[in-house]
This record gives sequence, C-alpha cells and structure tokens, in this order.
Amino acid sequence: MDYFPLFCKLENRDCLLVGGGEVAERKARLLLEAGARLTVNSQSFNEQFMCWHEQQQLTLVQGEFNAQLLDNKWLVIAATDCQDINQKVSLEAEKRCVFCNVVDSPKEASFIMPSIIDRSPIMVAVSSEGHAPVLARLLREKLESILPEHLGKLAKYSGYLRNKVKKTYQTITERRRFWERLFSHDRLAQAIANNDSERVEKLTNELFDASLDSRGEVVLVGAGPGDAGLLTLKGLQQIQQADIIVYDRLVSDEIMNLARRDAKRIFVGKRAGFHCVPQEQINQILLQQAKKGKRVVRLKGGDPFIFGRGGEELETLFNADIPFSVVPGITAASGCSAYSGIPLTHRSYAHSVRLITGHLKDGSHLDWQSLAAEKQTLVFYMGLSQAANIEKQLIKHGMDANTPVAIVEEGTTTKQKVIAGLLCHLTQLSLQACSPSLIIIGPVVALREKLSWFSDSNGNS
Repeated sequence: MDYFPLFCKLENRDCLLVGGGEVAERKARLLLEAGARLTVNSQSFNEQFMCWHEQQQLTLVQGEFNAQLLDNKWLVIAATDCQDINQKVSLEAEKRCVFCNVVDSPKEASFIMPSIIDRSPIMVAVSSEGHAPVLARLLREKLESILPEHLGKLAKYSGYLRNKVKKTYQTITERRRFWERLFSHDRLAQAIANNDSERVEKLTNELFDASLDSRGEVVLVGAGPGDAGLLTLKGLQQIQQADIIVYDRLVSDEIMNLARRDAKRIFVGKRAGFHCVPQEQINQILLQQAKKGKRVVRLKGGDPFIFGRGGEELETLFNADIPFSVVPGITAASGCSAYSGIPLTHRSYAHSVRLITGHLKDGSHLDWQSLAAEKQTLVFYMGLSQAANIEKQLIKHGMDANTPVAIVEEGTTTKQKVIAGLLCHLTQLSLQACSPSLIIIGPVVALREKLSWFSDSNGNS
C-alpha cells in the first residue's frame, strides 16, 4: 500500500485550509461536517466562506500564507490555484509533521482525500491514490446506489444492543451469528428506517428469544474454474462469513484473498511439497470443525457436485446430524470452454454435451461406443494421464480420427493455455500440457478459430 487507509477524528480539533475558492469550499464542507475547528487562509474568499464566517462556523485569515498558521494544527489542506503556494504549504507542513493534502497533486501530499459514502456511523472511502479520481467517483456512485440510506440507523441501533448481546451470548461465535441474523433481518431494518420503535422492539425481542443452534454448519461452495470474477455472489458471502475454510489446490489465491482475515484455512489438496489428503480424512475434518460449533466452508474448484465428491462429504455430515447447504459454482467445462471460444453445444455440430471424469473409481469402464457417437461434445476432467487411452478407445469405437480436440490448461486464468489439434494426435498434445487441464473433443472445437475472445496476460488466446 502506498497509502494507509485511516479514519481520523477531527471533532473540535484545529485544522487549516489554504484557499478561498470553489475547490477549497468543497474541502471546507467535509471538514466542517467532521466537526473540525477550521481556519481558512487566502488572499480572497468567495461568498460561501464569508457566510460561514458570519455564522461563526470557521475563522478567516486574509493575506499571504504564513507558516505559523500551521502551529498546533492536526492537518492542513492546500487548495489554491497556485502551485507554488500549495508546494510551500506542503513543505512547511512536512517540517512540522503535520499531515497535508495538496489538491490535484498527490505526490506532494502526505494524505489524500478519498471519495466518501456517508452512512454515519458507517463510512466507506474509495481512493485511487490520485491515479484515477474519475474512476474513484464512479465507484462511489455505484456504492451509493446499493447501500441503503437507513444503514447508519441500523449501525447505531446495533451499538445500543452491544451490551445486551454480550450478556446474553457467551461465545464470539454465538454473538457473530446473532449479529448476522440482525443485519440480514429485512423487516427489522425497515422498521428502523421508519422510526417505528414499537415494531423495532418487538422484532428485536423475537431475535433474542429465538434459539441459536450450538452446532456448527458446513457450506459446500463452488469456487468456479479459476477466475475470481466467476465466483457467485452467494459464494462470496459464505466465504466472508466462514470461521474455517477447507480448500483444495484448484482454488485460486485471488479467491482465498476474499476470505475473512481471521478465518482459519485448512489446505487439503495436492501440491508440490504436500501430500494429498485422503477423502475420508477431509470428511472427518469437516465433521470435527462443525462439532466445535464452527461455520465451515468447504471450498472446491468448479462445482462441488460435478466430480467434486461433494455428495460423499455431505453424506458424512448427514449421518452426524450436522446442518449443511450447497452453493453451486461454474463448473470447469462451462468456464474453460467459454474462455476458449468453444461452445459446448451448437445446432449444426453438437446437440448434447457429456462430462466424463478421467479418474474411474473401482476400475469402472466407460461406454466408449456411446461416447464415440456423432453430434455431441465430450469433456474429460482430469484426463491428461488417460489421453492415450481416450484417443485409442474413441477411434476404435468409430469416432473420426480427424475430430478436433482441445486441451485447456489453467482455464479462465491469465495462465490459460489452449492446445488444439486432432483426436489422432491427442496423446502427443497431452505431453505439452500440465495439470490442471481439461480435454474437449468434438466438432465444436473447430469454432474456436472464429470465437476465441479471451487473452491471457501474455496476449495468448
């Protein structure tokens, strides 16, 4: 971070503003709203400053900037239209260890003014560190539209309840669950917004009277194929509410960075330097953590119910009477094909799509005759090690050896690599790819030359 985000209390603290025009006026409004004791220095002042002065809301010092004005000030803002004056203010503030903001010159400033969404006591600040102020403004406008006006009232009401919540619930987990229920209670929020004190009290009492399940819970969340932007909104919400996150190697670092900072992370995948955690052991980890009363998120790449063994994990939880739920994710077949410009179905080429795992349990055999049929797309998960057998069996059972194929490595990420060719060369093509990869076979693969749109960080499509 080039700038440390900080909210400072300015109420009844002395601050200096240098400048008396329109830009300075905007800064003055913010400082006055924060309760600062404001001194404004300029050669001249616009009408608004004169009005504030008459109302005794601030002090005006007319004339040239004098460094002594910085004495005993908490912070200063230089907002004149003269670069030399602004620079002088910045240099003098630096000597006195006073934080200084210089309008339109972030390099000379020791603090910057962010775009603010005010739902006091909830405050949201957006900053681009001076690089893209218009973008910061657009983000602020977007946040303004989704954060309800009554959010501040709700926050103040929760402060009123804090002591009662501490006395009622003994553990941090119980308190967190109560607050989550309160903040997601739409009827209570509306009653607070309407200042309906009688209904607020009734709904709050109902929340306190409702029992909190002491058992933990497990949520299976599909993390998607790699791109963090493909994580669902509900998946994001569950990740940010988790006490424990149990994740595998297909979950990207970008997605893990979205988790709560105090959440415990348990890695159960296979990665260089690590051993693969057996499925039964993963089941027991979920069970043990939930029995401790924890909210556990089992985070899986793709979709947990498509070759993710999600069903096996939930059976264990069901048998132990542990509450669970599932948040689907975008499966690798859908994500990787879309990012490779390969439609899985097409009226002229494929009327169906079949998802097949390359890891066959108990030595099961695939119906190769059915898989070799025309007008369909085949997607093999975890199939690199079986590429030679896939090529051999499909051609043996009647599929054209010149059928287009594609291997998609690390699909949907900036490391995505697509290796395209023909079925008769699949074995050779597989030697050029690394896991995790997906194999797509069918006439639709030929459409990639027209429909490819996604480029990685190196410009490769």
